[in-house]
Amino acid sequence: MDIKLEKIDEYRWLIPKTGPMRVPGMVFSSAELIKAVQEDQSLIQVANVATLPGIVGHSLAMPDIHWGYGFPIGGVAAFDLDEGIVSPGGVGYDINCGCRLMTTLLRADEIRPMIKDLVSALFKDIPTGVGSTGPIHLSKKDEAKVAVEGAAWAVKNGFGAPEDLERTEDHGTIEGADPSLLSERAVKRGKNQLGTLGSGNHFLEIQVVDHIYDPEKARAYNLSEGQVTIFIHTGSRGFGHQICDDFLKEMSKQASDGKQPFELPDRQLACALLKSDQGQRYLAAMACAANYAWANRQIMMHWTRETLLKALSISPEELGMKLLYDVCHNIAKIEPHTVDGKQVMLCVHRKGATRALPAGHPLLPEVYRHVGQPVLIPGDMGTYSHVLSGAEGAMAQSFGSTCHGAGRVLSRSKATKKAKGRAIHRELEDKGIFVQSRGKRTLKEEMPEAYKDISQVVQVVHEAGLAHKVARLRPLGVIKG
Repeated sequence: MDIKLEKIDEYRWLIPKTGPMRVPGMVFSSAELIKAVQEDQSLIQVANVATLPGIVGHSLAMPDIHWGYGFPIGGVAAFDLDEGIVSPGGVGYDINCGCRLMTTLLRADEIRPMIKDLVSALFKDIPTGVGSTGPIHLSKKDEAKVAVEGAAWAVKNGFGAPEDLERTEDHGTIEGADPSLLSERAVKRGKNQLGTLGSGNHFLEIQVVDHIYDPEKARAYNLSEGQVTIFIHTGSRGFGHQICDDFLKEMSKQASDGKQPFELPDRQLACALLKSDQGQRYLAAMACAANYAWANRQIMMHWTRETLLKALSISPEELGMKLLYDVCHNIAKIEPHTVDGKQVMLCVHRKGATRALPAGHPLLPEVYRHVGQPVLIPGDMGTYSHVLSGAEGAMAQSFGSTCHGAGRVLSRSKATKKAKGRAIHRELEDKGIFVQSRGKRTLKEEMPEAYKDISQVVQVVHEAGLAHKVARLRPLGVIKG
């Protein structure tokens, strides 16, 4: 398919509605970033998503867009509940992969001499790596409770405080989860992985706030220059991966058997009508994985606090660790949105995209309602992460969504090839960033050059009015799987 792009303005590009597309495509990007996008198949994926039944508005892509399974990573699409579909490829394998940012009372100059020891302590206490398991071994009954209750289960079992739930998207629980729908394989994979980081682009970082863009909002978020923060990025582990895989197989078989009343331009877009039994079962199973992921990050936050208290030999009051916010970026949610002047309920898929609610939105916790939702955008481990605030432009243009990170420009295999003969951990150490990982291959796959320039990506969403820059965070120490 030959994709034509029409430049709307400096930060928006239109893919005109052609052929079987039901709506146009819209890409938020800059002249510099769009060059990399045109080198892979992700724009074709934007156009393919636009052919799906019941899609509303535009098939959208954020500036971190790159090729993914079915939907592009960085893709957003909203579907009518009566005519539309839900697609596992529009959510992703790592259901509710997301970010959690904690603030502390520590200052960077105080802990910089101890960074190596802190990274080692966290690496020892937080299970990492492919297939990693932790000290929590769930019974089938307790695993079902995690799947239904989410982060609330973790808090009830001593991992954190009730106030953490107030600063978690959806209070850390999506309603409608049904563990009875899960395969034995999914249940088995989730039994021992709660409280684990995993591998790939998942990380736990000790960071310093090194620049404030908006002092007023930074104060509302309890952020100040020189302050130490902790950033966790992980999801639902093998539990969510298996749930996605199970439903992709089921939906793909239905499509290949000719039982769907519509055709797909790509079999990776396997889906089900939202009002169908299959569609409802997927949403209920997906909710189980989303809730598991929130419990996972809640437990990891608790263990991080315990590790820092022990390693620094300080009191909880001296550490002062508090959750700033937790937000997910691989999810499909039923939400109210305004379309053609009318409020309607839609199923919004965000794959490698995150929610960005503006000030005054009723779903925001009271503490942030006057400034907007904290939007957490991690970069690569060698540069920066950013905190932004949700903006009105997101509600008008992208169903309350923005980007979720920098976005890859090199595949894992290409990154590994480019890193051949290099010591990535030494290069990072030369920048004052100490890293520990399960293997050298992970660091090569996740090398900074594998990602787009996070500053350019964040500038696009800022200028396009999807979210506004508040603060920049620089890594001091990183653990990876």
